[in-house]
Amino acid sequence: MSATTSDRSNADEQRFRDALRGLPRRVWIISLGNLVLQVGSFLPVFIVLYVTQRGHSVGAAGFVLGASGLGRVLGNVIGGYLTDTIGRRWSILLSVVVTAGLTATVPFIGPLPLIIGVVGLIGVMSAIYRPAMAAVLVDSVTSPQQRLAAFGVLRFAQNIGSTLGGMLGGVVATISYTGLFLLEAAALLVFGMIAAVLLRGDAALPKADADTTETAAGRGVGYRQVLSDRTLVRFLLMTVFSMFAYIQTSVGLPLHVNDVGLTPRDFGFLMALNGLLVVLLELPITSVMSRYRPEHVLAIANLLTCVGLALSGFSSGMVLLAALVVMWTFGEMAYSSIVQAHLASLTPPGMVGRYQGAYGAAYAVGTGAGPVIGGALYAFAPWLLWTLVGVLGLVCAQLSLRLRPPAATAEEPST
Repeated sequence: MSATTSDRSNADEQRFRDALRGLPRRVWIISLGNLVLQVGSFLPVFIVLYVTQRGHSVGAAGFVLGASGLGRVLGNVIGGYLTDTIGRRWSILLSVVVTAGLTATVPFIGPLPLIIGVVGLIGVMSAIYRPAMAAVLVDSVTSPQQRLAAFGVLRFAQNIGSTLGGMLGGVVATISYTGLFLLEAAALLVFGMIAAVLLRGDAALPKADADTTETAAGRGVGYRQVLSDRTLVRFLLMTVFSMFAYIQTSVGLPLHVNDVGLTPRDFGFLMALNGLLVVLLELPITSVMSRYRPEHVLAIANLLTCVGLALSGFSSGMVLLAALVVMWTFGEMAYSSIVQAHLASLTPPGMVGRYQGAYGAAYAVGTGAGPVIGGALYAFAPWLLWTLVGVLGLVCAQLSLRLRPPAATAEEPST
């Protein structure tokens, strides 16, 4: 590496650190709220166990999960629209208050069709706040480095919250499922209070952005116009395919680990290795990734994730599987560190909510279709699933390389 390249890399890293230290108050508020949410996010994890414990079949639990997944797709779309019309703060409050009320009713519902309906509504309402949170971050920062830092902090809070929530949920579930869902409702209301109190009185959008938002709303800009953006369509396809592949860490990989004679404890170790790497290294990885063009980072990240998972499906030894976990985890961290921040650079003024909502819907489609299609492919021929995952890595890399913003700013890296 030349001295010039080294100096530029050090300058980029220092600029990222400066951006991290200089993040505005709103970023930390949203990240704190997200941590609280993730600590108390029990229903998506424990709803299958709860339904089967109530005496319903595994197939019935699958219907409940399906309703939740479809709800999240719709909720992201609705959330994107509301974020751009009624505003970020009100979208968050509507989402968390209604979700809290619905979640608190779950333990007291008897008939299965009613459980399916309520969980589906929870899926819708709980997804509405996600585009709004992303929009708050985008509104609060001005440079690509700050966007990366802001979303990096949000992800770090989410990872910590998910880790703590998994441990806490397991303890509470052994005592009472009613307490579990009431605790989640309480966490949602805490986040709502954080948004209601701490986001009040903060600086509004710059006048130019506010005027653009009003103009867009006035001329009826909707998702049809959003989806006419070919770059966004490529971004959404990449998201669906990459999430389909990544969700195999929870579907195909545990099935494969069992089929090669390893134990649930071995699979737990592999997942613990993944979680530890993410918590310790994702924020530093974000700093490193800030030196490079985001479309290149996404291409390499998709290859690492998909090829690492595909190779896992043809491996049997614990040492090799652990090494491949490291490989696809680095791909996961590189992807997650940059994906929403890069989407913000592709977004026209006044349409942040709709673009982030479309991303959230694509994410939900990929993670929802992955278990169904992936499970069916694995049952038919495991090698077919892992081959598909590898091919999707190549497709996602190709799509990623075509995700350059219309006009790169001088602040963006050129590596």
